[in-house]
Amino acid sequence: MKTKLLEQKQIKPEREFRFECLRPGQLLEEQKRCSLVIMPVGPLEYHGPHLPLGTDPINAAQCATGVCRKLGKGVLLPTLFWGTERERPDWMLESLGFDKRDWIVGMDFPTTKWQSHYYPEHIFALVLSQKIEMMISHNYKYICIINGHGAENHIHCIEQLCRYYSNTTDSYVFWEMAFSSDLLESGAIGHADIYETSLMLHYQETAYNNLEMVMLSNLPDIKIPLHYKDFSIVDGKGFSRNPSPENIVATDPRNADARIGNQLYSETVSRISERLEKIMQR
Repeated sequence: MKTKLLEQKQIKPEREFRFECLRPGQLLEEQKRCSLVIMPVGPLEYHGPHLPLGTDPINAAQCATGVCRKLGKGVLLPTLFWGTERERPDWMLESLGFDKRDWIVGMDFPTTKWQSHYYPEHIFALVLSQKIEMMISHNYKYICIINGHGAENHIHCIEQLCRYYSNTTDSYVFWEMAFSSDLLESGAIGHADIYETSLMLHYQETAYNNLEMVMLSNLPDIKIPLHYKDFSIVDGKGFSRNPSPENIVATDPRNADARIGNQLYSETVSRISERLEKIMQR
């Protein structure tokens, strides 16, 4: 019995890096060791009938957590559950299977069962800028935004703020997408498709104590094709001028697997960690 107790005492606890859990002295010590703060960002957004609204921010937060663990330094801010979207342009409406005269904002297709929590661009930019300025005022040298949402205007807001603060302050503010290089470079990132669904299957097993966040039974039988506009599920091609034939999801979420999610997560964490190390060596 004594041996077991001694063994338990010798186990080194994981470094605490969650901003909200650290005392002022601990924050100062971590900052002195490495002046890096990581900020996960993403909106609560409709992701089909089978995924949680927090898919984007959950992915951003889990990737950010993995980066903090892998680096062994830096602190992690609470997730910012904010984001923006715009109306779809004519050509994309047609790629998604709609009439170009339709009015569709983001992923809130007529069949959605819950409206996404999108904020106007100027409001999102204001909130995010205040978060950044708060970290600058606390003397963080490196501020990394890990973004889980792919909307062009959302990304544009983040990019503009990063460039502005990096060029007008002593801090370096930058951002990363919470996806692997392969998906980013191939343009394969979709919405609520096999990739995001696989990530959520992985997270519900590893970070959420098997909480049933993913409900594939909410989707029709695998023999029935998933048309973009019927489920707010879209593959990467659906957001291009060359959509999948008949606007049917090619990267079907019903083929999702937690092992795919684990691989995507691991690749993303490694990619972002490597970039952070290079940035902080400058």
